[in-house]
Order: sequence, then C-alpha cells, then structure tokens
Amino acid sequence: MKIVVGSILLVAMSVLAQQAQNPSPMVEHTRAHPRLEKQTPTGRREKLDLGTLFIPQKVKLKSHPTLLFFFHGGDWLPELAAARQTNMAVVTVQAGAGSGTYAKLFSEPDRFLKLVAEAESKGGVKFGSIALGGWSAGCGAIREILKSPASYDRINSILCVDGIHTGYVNGKPGPKESAIDTENLENWTKLGRDAIAGKKRMVVTHSEIFPGTFASTTETADYLTEKWGLKPRSTAKWGPMKTQILSEVHQGKLLVVGFAGNSAPDHVDELHSLPEYLKWLMTGHGA
Repeated sequence: MKIVVGSILLVAMSVLAQQAQNPSPMVEHTRAHPRLEKQTPTGRREKLDLGTLFIPQKVKLKSHPTLLFFFHGGDWLPELAAARQTNMAVVTVQAGAGSGTYAKLFSEPDRFLKLVAEAESKGGVKFGSIALGGWSAGCGAIREILKSPASYDRINSILCVDGIHTGYVNGKPGPKESAIDTENLENWTKLGRDAIAGKKRMVVTHSEIFPGTFASTTETADYLTEKWGLKPRSTAKWGPMKTQILSEVHQGKLLVVGFAGNSAPDHVDELHSLPEYLKWLMTGHGA
C-alpha cells in the first residue's frame, strides 16, 4: 500500500480508533522533507494469516536471521529497510487507521506466536531474534502483543516510531500540565526497564505533533523517562532524512530520541527514516 503524503496522513496519524485528532493546518517550508524512492527489493514473499513475509535474497536461512514485524508502514518501505540490514526478514502488516484497529488484531493472546510459527513454516527458516516495529497507529499492535507473557519473552527488540500515545484523564488536555491516562503505558514502562537492564532493546522516537484529543508522543515520552528515572539530554543536530534532533535519552539498551516538527510531513519523515532507525535498534548505537 502506498504511503500517501497529504491530508490522508492526518487521519492515519490518529491512534485511537474511536477518536480522531484535531488536524493541524500548519505547513512549514523551512526544512526539506526528502523521501525514499519506492523500490521492490528482490527476495521471496509469502502471504500469512496476517500480513506478508518478505525474505530478502541475501538473507542466509541457515544462520537464524532476525524477523521483524512492522505495523502500519505499508509494504515496500519496511521491505526496503529490512533488505538494507545485515540479515533480516520482515512481516509487513497494514490494517487501517487507529491504534485500536491494530490492537484488535492481537486480542487473542496466542495469535502472535502462531504468526511466528507460520512465518517459519512458510519461509522454511528458523528465526533467531524477533523484533517488533510500528509507525504511528501501528504501535497499538505492539502494545497489545506485549500483554502476553509468552510473546513478551519471545521478543528481543522493539522500535516505536512516533506512535506511543494514550488518552487524557479528563478527555482533553490541560490546563497547564495535562493529566494523561497511564494505563496504556504500563507495558512500555516495563519494557523500558528491561532495556535499561540490558534484557531487551528499545528505541522510541517522538515528534512535536500535538493531536489535541489524545496525548502526544512527547507527553508520553516525558512520562516514561520520568518513570524510568532518566532525564532527556537537550541537543541540536541533524538526524536521518534531514530531520532535526532535539533530545536524547540513552541508557543501557534503551534509546529515546525527540525530533523537531509538528506537521504531517514531519510525521512521515520518521517513517522514511526507518532504515536508519533499524540500524540503531540492531546495533545499539544511537543518533
């Protein structure tokens, strides 16, 4: 599915299936927003019960490659990003708008591990490490998968691209410091602690986009870093795809990176930075 830049993306950014954000009319022309060229990497593709498995041609099947599940990124872009890694296959899943839509895919706790088994069977390969990645609403699938202890134990690394959201306690922001609903953040809190301890890998990115009707990725990142007992380090430097990095948190195998930008193109910049983010995830090296 094509990633369409424009007003449609403002809807795609909504992470609560029953509640849309307040679309921002802001457009800025200060910074360039380059895009990866659409490509179809060579390799094998197998349809699964949910999504499509892509095994790049260069993957060594006998070496227990990494399997990445990526939610809400279309197909070609996650495939391209996986093909640029050392030894990685990917299952792409596109389910529509809203994190609730993605969460429902894994309402049955054992569905994820069944999907892993199906990928191994149809791919003819025994995968080693398992990584989960999501952009925007796709992080809702990750949050749901992590609720299963068996799935949690099988997963080695997590990449959340501008997509960790939650609601407001009173249904709206403010005044001043907004009271956010922390129930949906419990799994992320646990995962971050395990990453700090070196048990998992976790990379989180967030922008300055303010949805209005639910908590922004910056608000959730601020909450999580405080719960982890960490403090973001202010910085100003270039990131992937001509993005601008404003803050970093790096502790153990946890990396949280804050980016400038509060418009739809800024949100899409992060998706097109996926190849670089995967390098951060797999190598442990930050921005």
